[in-house]
Amino acid sequence: MPIQKVLIVDDSKTELMFLSDLLMRHGMVVRTAQNSDEAMQRLAEERPDLILMDVVMPGQNGFQLTRSITRNPDYADIPIIMCTSKNQETDRVWGMRQGARGYVTKPVDPAELKAKIEALG
Repeated sequence: MPIQKVLIVDDSKTELMFLSDLLMRHGMVVRTAQNSDEAMQRLAEERPDLILMDVVMPGQNGFQLTRSITRNPDYADIPIIMCTSKNQETDRVWGMRQGARGYVTKPVDPAELKAKIEALG
């Protein structure tokens, strides 16, 4: 099933605008959340086909939120791509262990992100 609806979780308004614009140009419908509480609210309102998850956020970080979502039976099948400035191999491994299906480092390469999304679709 092609990915149409994407939830972007990031506390940076700049990053939200950049990623939203990028995905909308590819015909996707984008919703955003700036923290874990907003992210869970958006999930309850409308189920996305994909979540792009930042790691460094106030409150619950992206690793913790990814683990919460992937272990919740209602949302476990929604793929998550970590989209973060944390570029160490240990961060990537930890993100995948929390349930992420992909890992992209910032600054995001549009072609790399598009390829990762298409691989999930």
